[in-house]
Amino acid sequence: MFKNMRQLTPFSLVLLSISFTMSISQSTMTTAYPILMKSFNVDTSTVQWLTTGFMVAMTLVMPLSPWLLDNVALKPLLNGIVAVFLLGTALAMVTPHFSGIIIGRLLEGMAVGALFPTFQSVIMENTEKAERGVTMGVVGLVMGSALAVGPIISGVILQWVSWRALFALFFIVLVGLLLSCQHLIKNTHQMKKSNFDWLSAITLIGFGGILYSIASVPRTGMHATWWIILLGSFVLLAIFVTRQYKLTQPFLNLTVFKYQGFLPGLLLTGISYSGLIIATVLMPLFYQRVFHLTPLWSGLLMVPAAVFLSQLNPRTGKLLNQIGLKKLVYIGMAMMIAGYVLLMVAGTASWLVGLVAAMLLEGGNAFVMMPAVTAANNALPQTLVSHGTALITTMRQVIGAGSVVVASILITHFNEHVSIGQSLAQTSGWFIAVPIIGLLLTTRLQNKTKSV
Repeated sequence: MFKNMRQLTPFSLVLLSISFTMSISQSTMTTAYPILMKSFNVDTSTVQWLTTGFMVAMTLVMPLSPWLLDNVALKPLLNGIVAVFLLGTALAMVTPHFSGIIIGRLLEGMAVGALFPTFQSVIMENTEKAERGVTMGVVGLVMGSALAVGPIISGVILQWVSWRALFALFFIVLVGLLLSCQHLIKNTHQMKKSNFDWLSAITLIGFGGILYSIASVPRTGMHATWWIILLGSFVLLAIFVTRQYKLTQPFLNLTVFKYQGFLPGLLLTGISYSGLIIATVLMPLFYQRVFHLTPLWSGLLMVPAAVFLSQLNPRTGKLLNQIGLKKLVYIGMAMMIAGYVLLMVAGTASWLVGLVAAMLLEGGNAFVMMPAVTAANNALPQTLVSHGTALITTMRQVIGAGSVVVASILITHFNEHVSIGQSLAQTSGWFIAVPIIGLLLTTRLQNKTKSV
């Protein structure tokens, strides 16, 4: 892993370090839910806005990243993104009101939404196609490992320190990184300035509306207002898509879908991300609700899967050059199927079963997500890489959020009739369908999907 990281430029390492720190914040809050509910006297539906709001804010900003890259020099852009994150983190850390934490999380989500597609686009633009597999394998450490280690870090901190220490940790680390790395930040992206299209920006609310609708189903159900928000969001997206084809310099250049290999890569990325995020949802429930382990041990038991993921990501990047995307995806989807089957048939037998299943689910992600991102962007000309990356990251969030909602609905439904352990096992069984869809999609890939 470290050998592969040494092959990156100092600027790429800066981007990875900052992105890793900020992306951990995605998955740290769930462990703190019970503490925050007690401290601020709020219910479950309210406290979940710390995650839902974060995800909606991310999704709203992600499609703006190509315009930001083309119109703002990289150094002030990166500094501005981190400054927004620091502002949100500081507000959440010191506020005496729960609404302050919500606002802080929204600011953090906006910053992460701007950073994810930006840093991936810049790294890919500065890497030769022959080296992209390995480089994006290292980037996979940020996307996968950070999500996996979030509950671990929060579990350890919450065992001994206040929840405010979570925000303090991010703040201190990010300030240190930003101050020490200023001389390494380079303006490498070729800018193409254009006017800011406010109509496109407003219609992007459709992305956030769809994500909000998906995330709110378990709490509110599909009532009339829910349907109005969902249908209105689709109308806004239809206007957005139509407008992009009319603009000479669109926010998102949707011609990326004309390039063979891009759409399958986008869908496979979302499917693999689903496996990763569902592992972070199911496994703490198995550990804490079935085996009655503490949040600390629940977090520590996720360490082997996170280490396994971090070790596999750079290696799968190399394998992309050697055997191509199709064979990698077959391996990854087979691992995910095995993980879900293991949870379904033996998940309640021992926490060791869960540990192995988590390793299979997260390891399967390493074989699919970043290789698929690389192959999808390799199908595009250099000028469209930032647009392709923005679309991939946006749709990945929507698919991931949809997976979490489906898991929540299934767990609640089954738990009305069986024990929580059986409910989690049955939910795992239903999710076998997701990697099976991935396998069917893989059969449509062309054999020529290597990064060279």
